[in-house]
Amino acid sequence: MTVDHETVPLSEPIPIRSGTILPAIRENIELHTVDGLTLVGELALPISAPPVATLVWLHPLPTAQGFMDSHLIRKSAARLPALADLAVLRFNFRGVSSPRGASGGEFGEGVDERHDLDAAMRFVDERSLPDPWLVGWSFGTEVVLKFGLEHPIAGAILLSPPLHRASEQDLALWSGSGVPLTALIPEFDDYLTPDAARERFAVAPDTELVPIAGGKHLWVGESLTSRALTEIVSRVNPSALPLATEWSPPA
Repeated sequence: MTVDHETVPLSEPIPIRSGTILPAIRENIELHTVDGLTLVGELALPISAPPVATLVWLHPLPTAQGFMDSHLIRKSAARLPALADLAVLRFNFRGVSSPRGASGGEFGEGVDERHDLDAAMRFVDERSLPDPWLVGWSFGTEVVLKFGLEHPIAGAILLSPPLHRASEQDLALWSGSGVPLTALIPEFDDYLTPDAARERFAVAPDTELVPIAGGKHLWVGESLTSRALTEIVSRVNPSALPLATEWSPPA
């Protein structure tokens, strides 16, 4: 376990940029699935106070270079423990490698990843992490939609859901579930645009659909990163808004 102070100065405010890593307690962790695999990941916690809620990130498609360091996930872990008092849990799905290491097994086509989510949620329970929200991006949203309701979650947030693997039946299960579901739909998404999303999510009318003007599937650029993190925090810990754009170390 490490406490990260080294990437920010200790006196003058600094602007928060793409590569900024704000202070947090960061721990390399392992998750263990019921089918015998070890997955690698990281838990980032606020330094100054216990977390008020927990983000459990599920990353984009492994066969398209998705991993726990995909940029929105990495920036969430780098910023939100300090800016929003959130715990951030991120990990590599089975068969995925990153600088943190390699998770065991091989790509499960969005089916066997059910066990990966289960392992993450058991970890959340073992560590008594509060109010877990599932946050999926692209492929990760499919795992959320298919298997998220098997777990005691505070809510779920989908970024750029392609709806390739999640069926109409999977979506319908969220209707009346009592679990808040928000979908952030980029205007120019490659797979599901806002108009198409309204049609596909009609079977889950409780879903909050948020069109992202000018957005694309990969959320490239600081303005879209900021929008994504703001939308997440507005559901999970709205009292932390607006998110700071500069960092001043606590006195």
